[in-house]
Amino acid sequence: MTLPLNAPSDPAVPASPVVELRQYTLKPGKRDTLIDIFDSRLIEGQEDAGMTIIGQFRDLDRPDMFVWMRGFDGMDARKNALAAFYGGPVWAAHSNAANAAMIDSDDVLLLKPAWAGAGFDLSGTPRAGLTANRLLSGIVVIQIHHLRPGAETIFANRFEAEIAPLMTAPGARLLAAFVTEHAENSFPRLPVRASENVFISVTGCDSAETYDGHEATLVGSPAWQPFWQAARQDLTRLTETLRLSPTSRSRLGQQSA
Repeated sequence: MTLPLNAPSDPAVPASPVVELRQYTLKPGKRDTLIDIFDSRLIEGQEDAGMTIIGQFRDLDRPDMFVWMRGFDGMDARKNALAAFYGGPVWAAHSNAANAAMIDSDDVLLLKPAWAGAGFDLSGTPRAGLTANRLLSGIVVIQIHHLRPGAETIFANRFEAEIAPLMTAPGARLLAAFVTEHAENSFPRLPVRASENVFISVTGCDSAETYDGHEATLVGSPAWQPFWQAARQDLTRLTETLRLSPTSRSRLGQQSA
């Protein structure tokens, strides 16, 4: 099941106005170890502290990368939630084991929805329980577009008007879109890439093959080339594409039959 952008929201699961995209470099062979700790020990503790764990993933192209996203109700809420969790008993009990699997955990982008309604809608996506053995067949693709300072609003407005309507197809859907949140880091104990200016799209697909076909259709559409030709002047480096396989307890992803 893919999640539609701008779908009706469940009031109990609001879209987060502040989101972190976190990419962890792990020691060789330690990804499954960290995922076991994260999925079984660290999700509920973070959510009890006031965060929303949006999704956690294996990177299909980088075997030692763990990628995840979490959301907050605002910058002050982020400060309070992070202080509660990282100063609390759950992290104290499991931090040594989690940190032992990591080489670097500082690759973090602080984000906000790119336009009204561009955040995640998590309604209808309950998390699998601790004992569930759920296989997820879909993938989530995150594209990170690096922009010159000040270009995020123009890029996002054009993307919403010209590209977002093209991104719904059989087996594929735009799930969310974000730009950099430039507010001061409210919890400096955890660094973020504060100098970045990015636009990020998040797409859900039934499979890697579905995504490849969807991308080929987009590239061949009449609106695609004019958009990117105009946007090229605002891009400062090559776009990063993350092809991600959700873990069994991710809220983002598709459940196999």
